[in-house]
Amino acid sequence: MRILERKICEYISKKWIGDDQAKTQFALNHNIDEKTARRIYSDKDYKISLYTVKKICEARGIKLSDFFKEIGF
Repeated sequence: MRILERKICEYISKKWIGDDQAKTQFALNHNIDEKTARRIYSDKDYKISLYTVKKICEARGIKLSDFFKEIGF
């Protein structure tokens, strides 16, 4: 499970947050707390919940199944 959680956070960090986007803006645009966005981006031990992944995917207009295919699961 830890591998999947890490893979999810790394994908979101690299592909969707990136180095240039403010974590505050990402959080606002994806209906999550700013602290959660910062943890996804920088906390290597963060255990992202399925609920959080679902909220981010909904805000981006993609299905969870499509997201998991995209990350290779």
